[in-house]
Amino acid sequence: MELQAILYSQGFGTRRVCAGLIQQGLVVVQGAVCTDAAQQFEPEGLVFSVQGVTWPYREPAYVMLHKPAGTECSQKPSTWPSIYTLLPAPLRQRPQKGPVQGVQAVGRLDQDTTGLLLLTDDGKFIHRMSSPRHHVPKVYEVTVKHPLDDSQVGRLLAGVVLDDDPRPVAAAACEAVTPLHLRLTLTEGKYHQVKRMVAAVGNRVEGLHRSRIGGLALPDDLLPGQWRWLDAAELALLKP
Repeated sequence: MELQAILYSQGFGTRRVCAGLIQQGLVVVQGAVCTDAAQQFEPEGLVFSVQGVTWPYREPAYVMLHKPAGTECSQKPSTWPSIYTLLPAPLRQRPQKGPVQGVQAVGRLDQDTTGLLLLTDDGKFIHRMSSPRHHVPKVYEVTVKHPLDDSQVGRLLAGVVLDDDPRPVAAAACEAVTPLHLRLTLTEGKYHQVKRMVAAVGNRVEGLHRSRIGGLALPDDLLPGQWRWLDAAELALLKP
C-alpha cells in the first residue's frame, strides 16, 4: 500500500496534504525518513510518525474514552464542549463514505454523565453494540439523592413504566452498594433511561458514571478526558 494512501486512510488529511507531509520529510517509517509518497509498505502492524507524533496503523479504529462531565457526545454541541475535541485530529478526520468523517461514539452519554465511551469508524460494530437485540450489558454507578430501600431495587429489577413506552423496562441487574450508591446494569439505551428509571421508583440521580460495557471495564489508569486504543483482547470482551 502506498505511504500516501496509508496516511490518508488514517486521517492525516487529503491525499494531497498527505503527499506534502511525506515530501517535506515529516514522516518517519521504520526509523527512517521517507520522502517518496508512492513507496509501498505492508500496513498491518505498521507504526510510523508524522511531525514527531507516533501513530499505529489501525483499520478500522477502535478506541475508548473516559468521558468527563460537562461534555456532549456530539460533533455539533449546543452548550457544552464536544467529546471529539478530546481526540487527536487524525481520529476526527478519518475518511468515511458518508458525510460525517472520523470515528463516531457508540451510543451517547448525557453531558453530566462520566465514564466509559467507545468510538469507532466501524459501522457494523456500532450497530451491534447499540442494538437492543444483542443485549450488550452496560453497568452504571449511580449516586442517588435519597437512601435506597429493597422496594426500589426490587421494582427496578421487575420493571418500571416510562412515560413514552407502555412496556415495562427492567434492569438486567441491580445492587444497592451503599444506601446512596446504586449499581445498575442495562441492556438497552433509551433517552435518559437511568435517570427516568430511578425517578420512577421515587428517587433521584445525583451522579451517573458508566463503569463497564460488556466484559470491558473502564481502566483505573485512564483518567477523565483521556483516550486509548482498544487491543484485541479488549475487543474480545465486547463480543455478545
